[in-house]
Amino acid sequence: MAPWALLSPGVLVRTGHTVLTWGITLVLFLHDTELRQWEEQGELLLPLTFLLLVLGSLLLYLAVSLMDPGYVNTQPQPQGETKEEHTAMVPQAVALRRCRFCLVLQPLRARHCRDCRRCVRRYDHHCPWMENCVGERNHPLFVAYLVVQLAVLLWGLHLAWSGLHFFQPWGLWLRSTGLLFTTFLLLSLFSLVAGLLLASHLYLVASNTTTWEFISSHRITYLRQRPSNPFDRGLTRNLAHFFCGWPSGSWDTLWAEDEEEGGSSQDI
Repeated sequence: MAPWALLSPGVLVRTGHTVLTWGITLVLFLHDTELRQWEEQGELLLPLTFLLLVLGSLLLYLAVSLMDPGYVNTQPQPQGETKEEHTAMVPQAVALRRCRFCLVLQPLRARHCRDCRRCVRRYDHHCPWMENCVGERNHPLFVAYLVVQLAVLLWGLHLAWSGLHFFQPWGLWLRSTGLLFTTFLLLSLFSLVAGLLLASHLYLVASNTTTWEFISSHRITYLRQRPSNPFDRGLTRNLAHFFCGWPSGSWDTLWAEDEEEGGSSQDI
């Protein structure tokens, strides 16, 4: 590996996230918070649980950040094999879209990411904090990461508050707990952001739409002339498909079913 590869944005972002995570955890353990009190009393179950949650959130972060989000295959395949992209193409009623950057035919719900320089299936958004796209393959893990991360942040927020004792003189208090107070402010900000992100993604998952489709439906061919989302099949089926891949099937099948239902309702 070339030395300059260590200074790539992805490496810097992931290193910064890891250092910040363990740095905040260390601050919570070193100050007079409930964590330290539990240690002094020999009650190690809760501190170990907190550490495992922190480690779990970090591992989920790295998994989402490093894995393939669902890139559209740009390599030619043997003619005898069924191409994955061809099984998820837009029906012939809608013109196929060729990416002007990758020069590949985009499957339904795919979009080109200029940061990753690839087309991503069921593109949701490019996350700068992950330095990776959130797409068809890693979107469920991204939601799981938000859940675990929010639990860690809220618990850390409570722990930081437990160590803030306001009965000391201002100067002494600032010297003794200034770092902990800064940590409390950071945790408050991160908790708010993580909570809003989780709420928005749960809403989008429940309606089987993506951030890109929600924001730019007027620019997307298969959505802009639609009164409703053609992929929405009800809360239960949407959640089952997102988290478990059931019921299976390509997006063009749902689109075609919605097209037929729309045509039938207009005939009536």
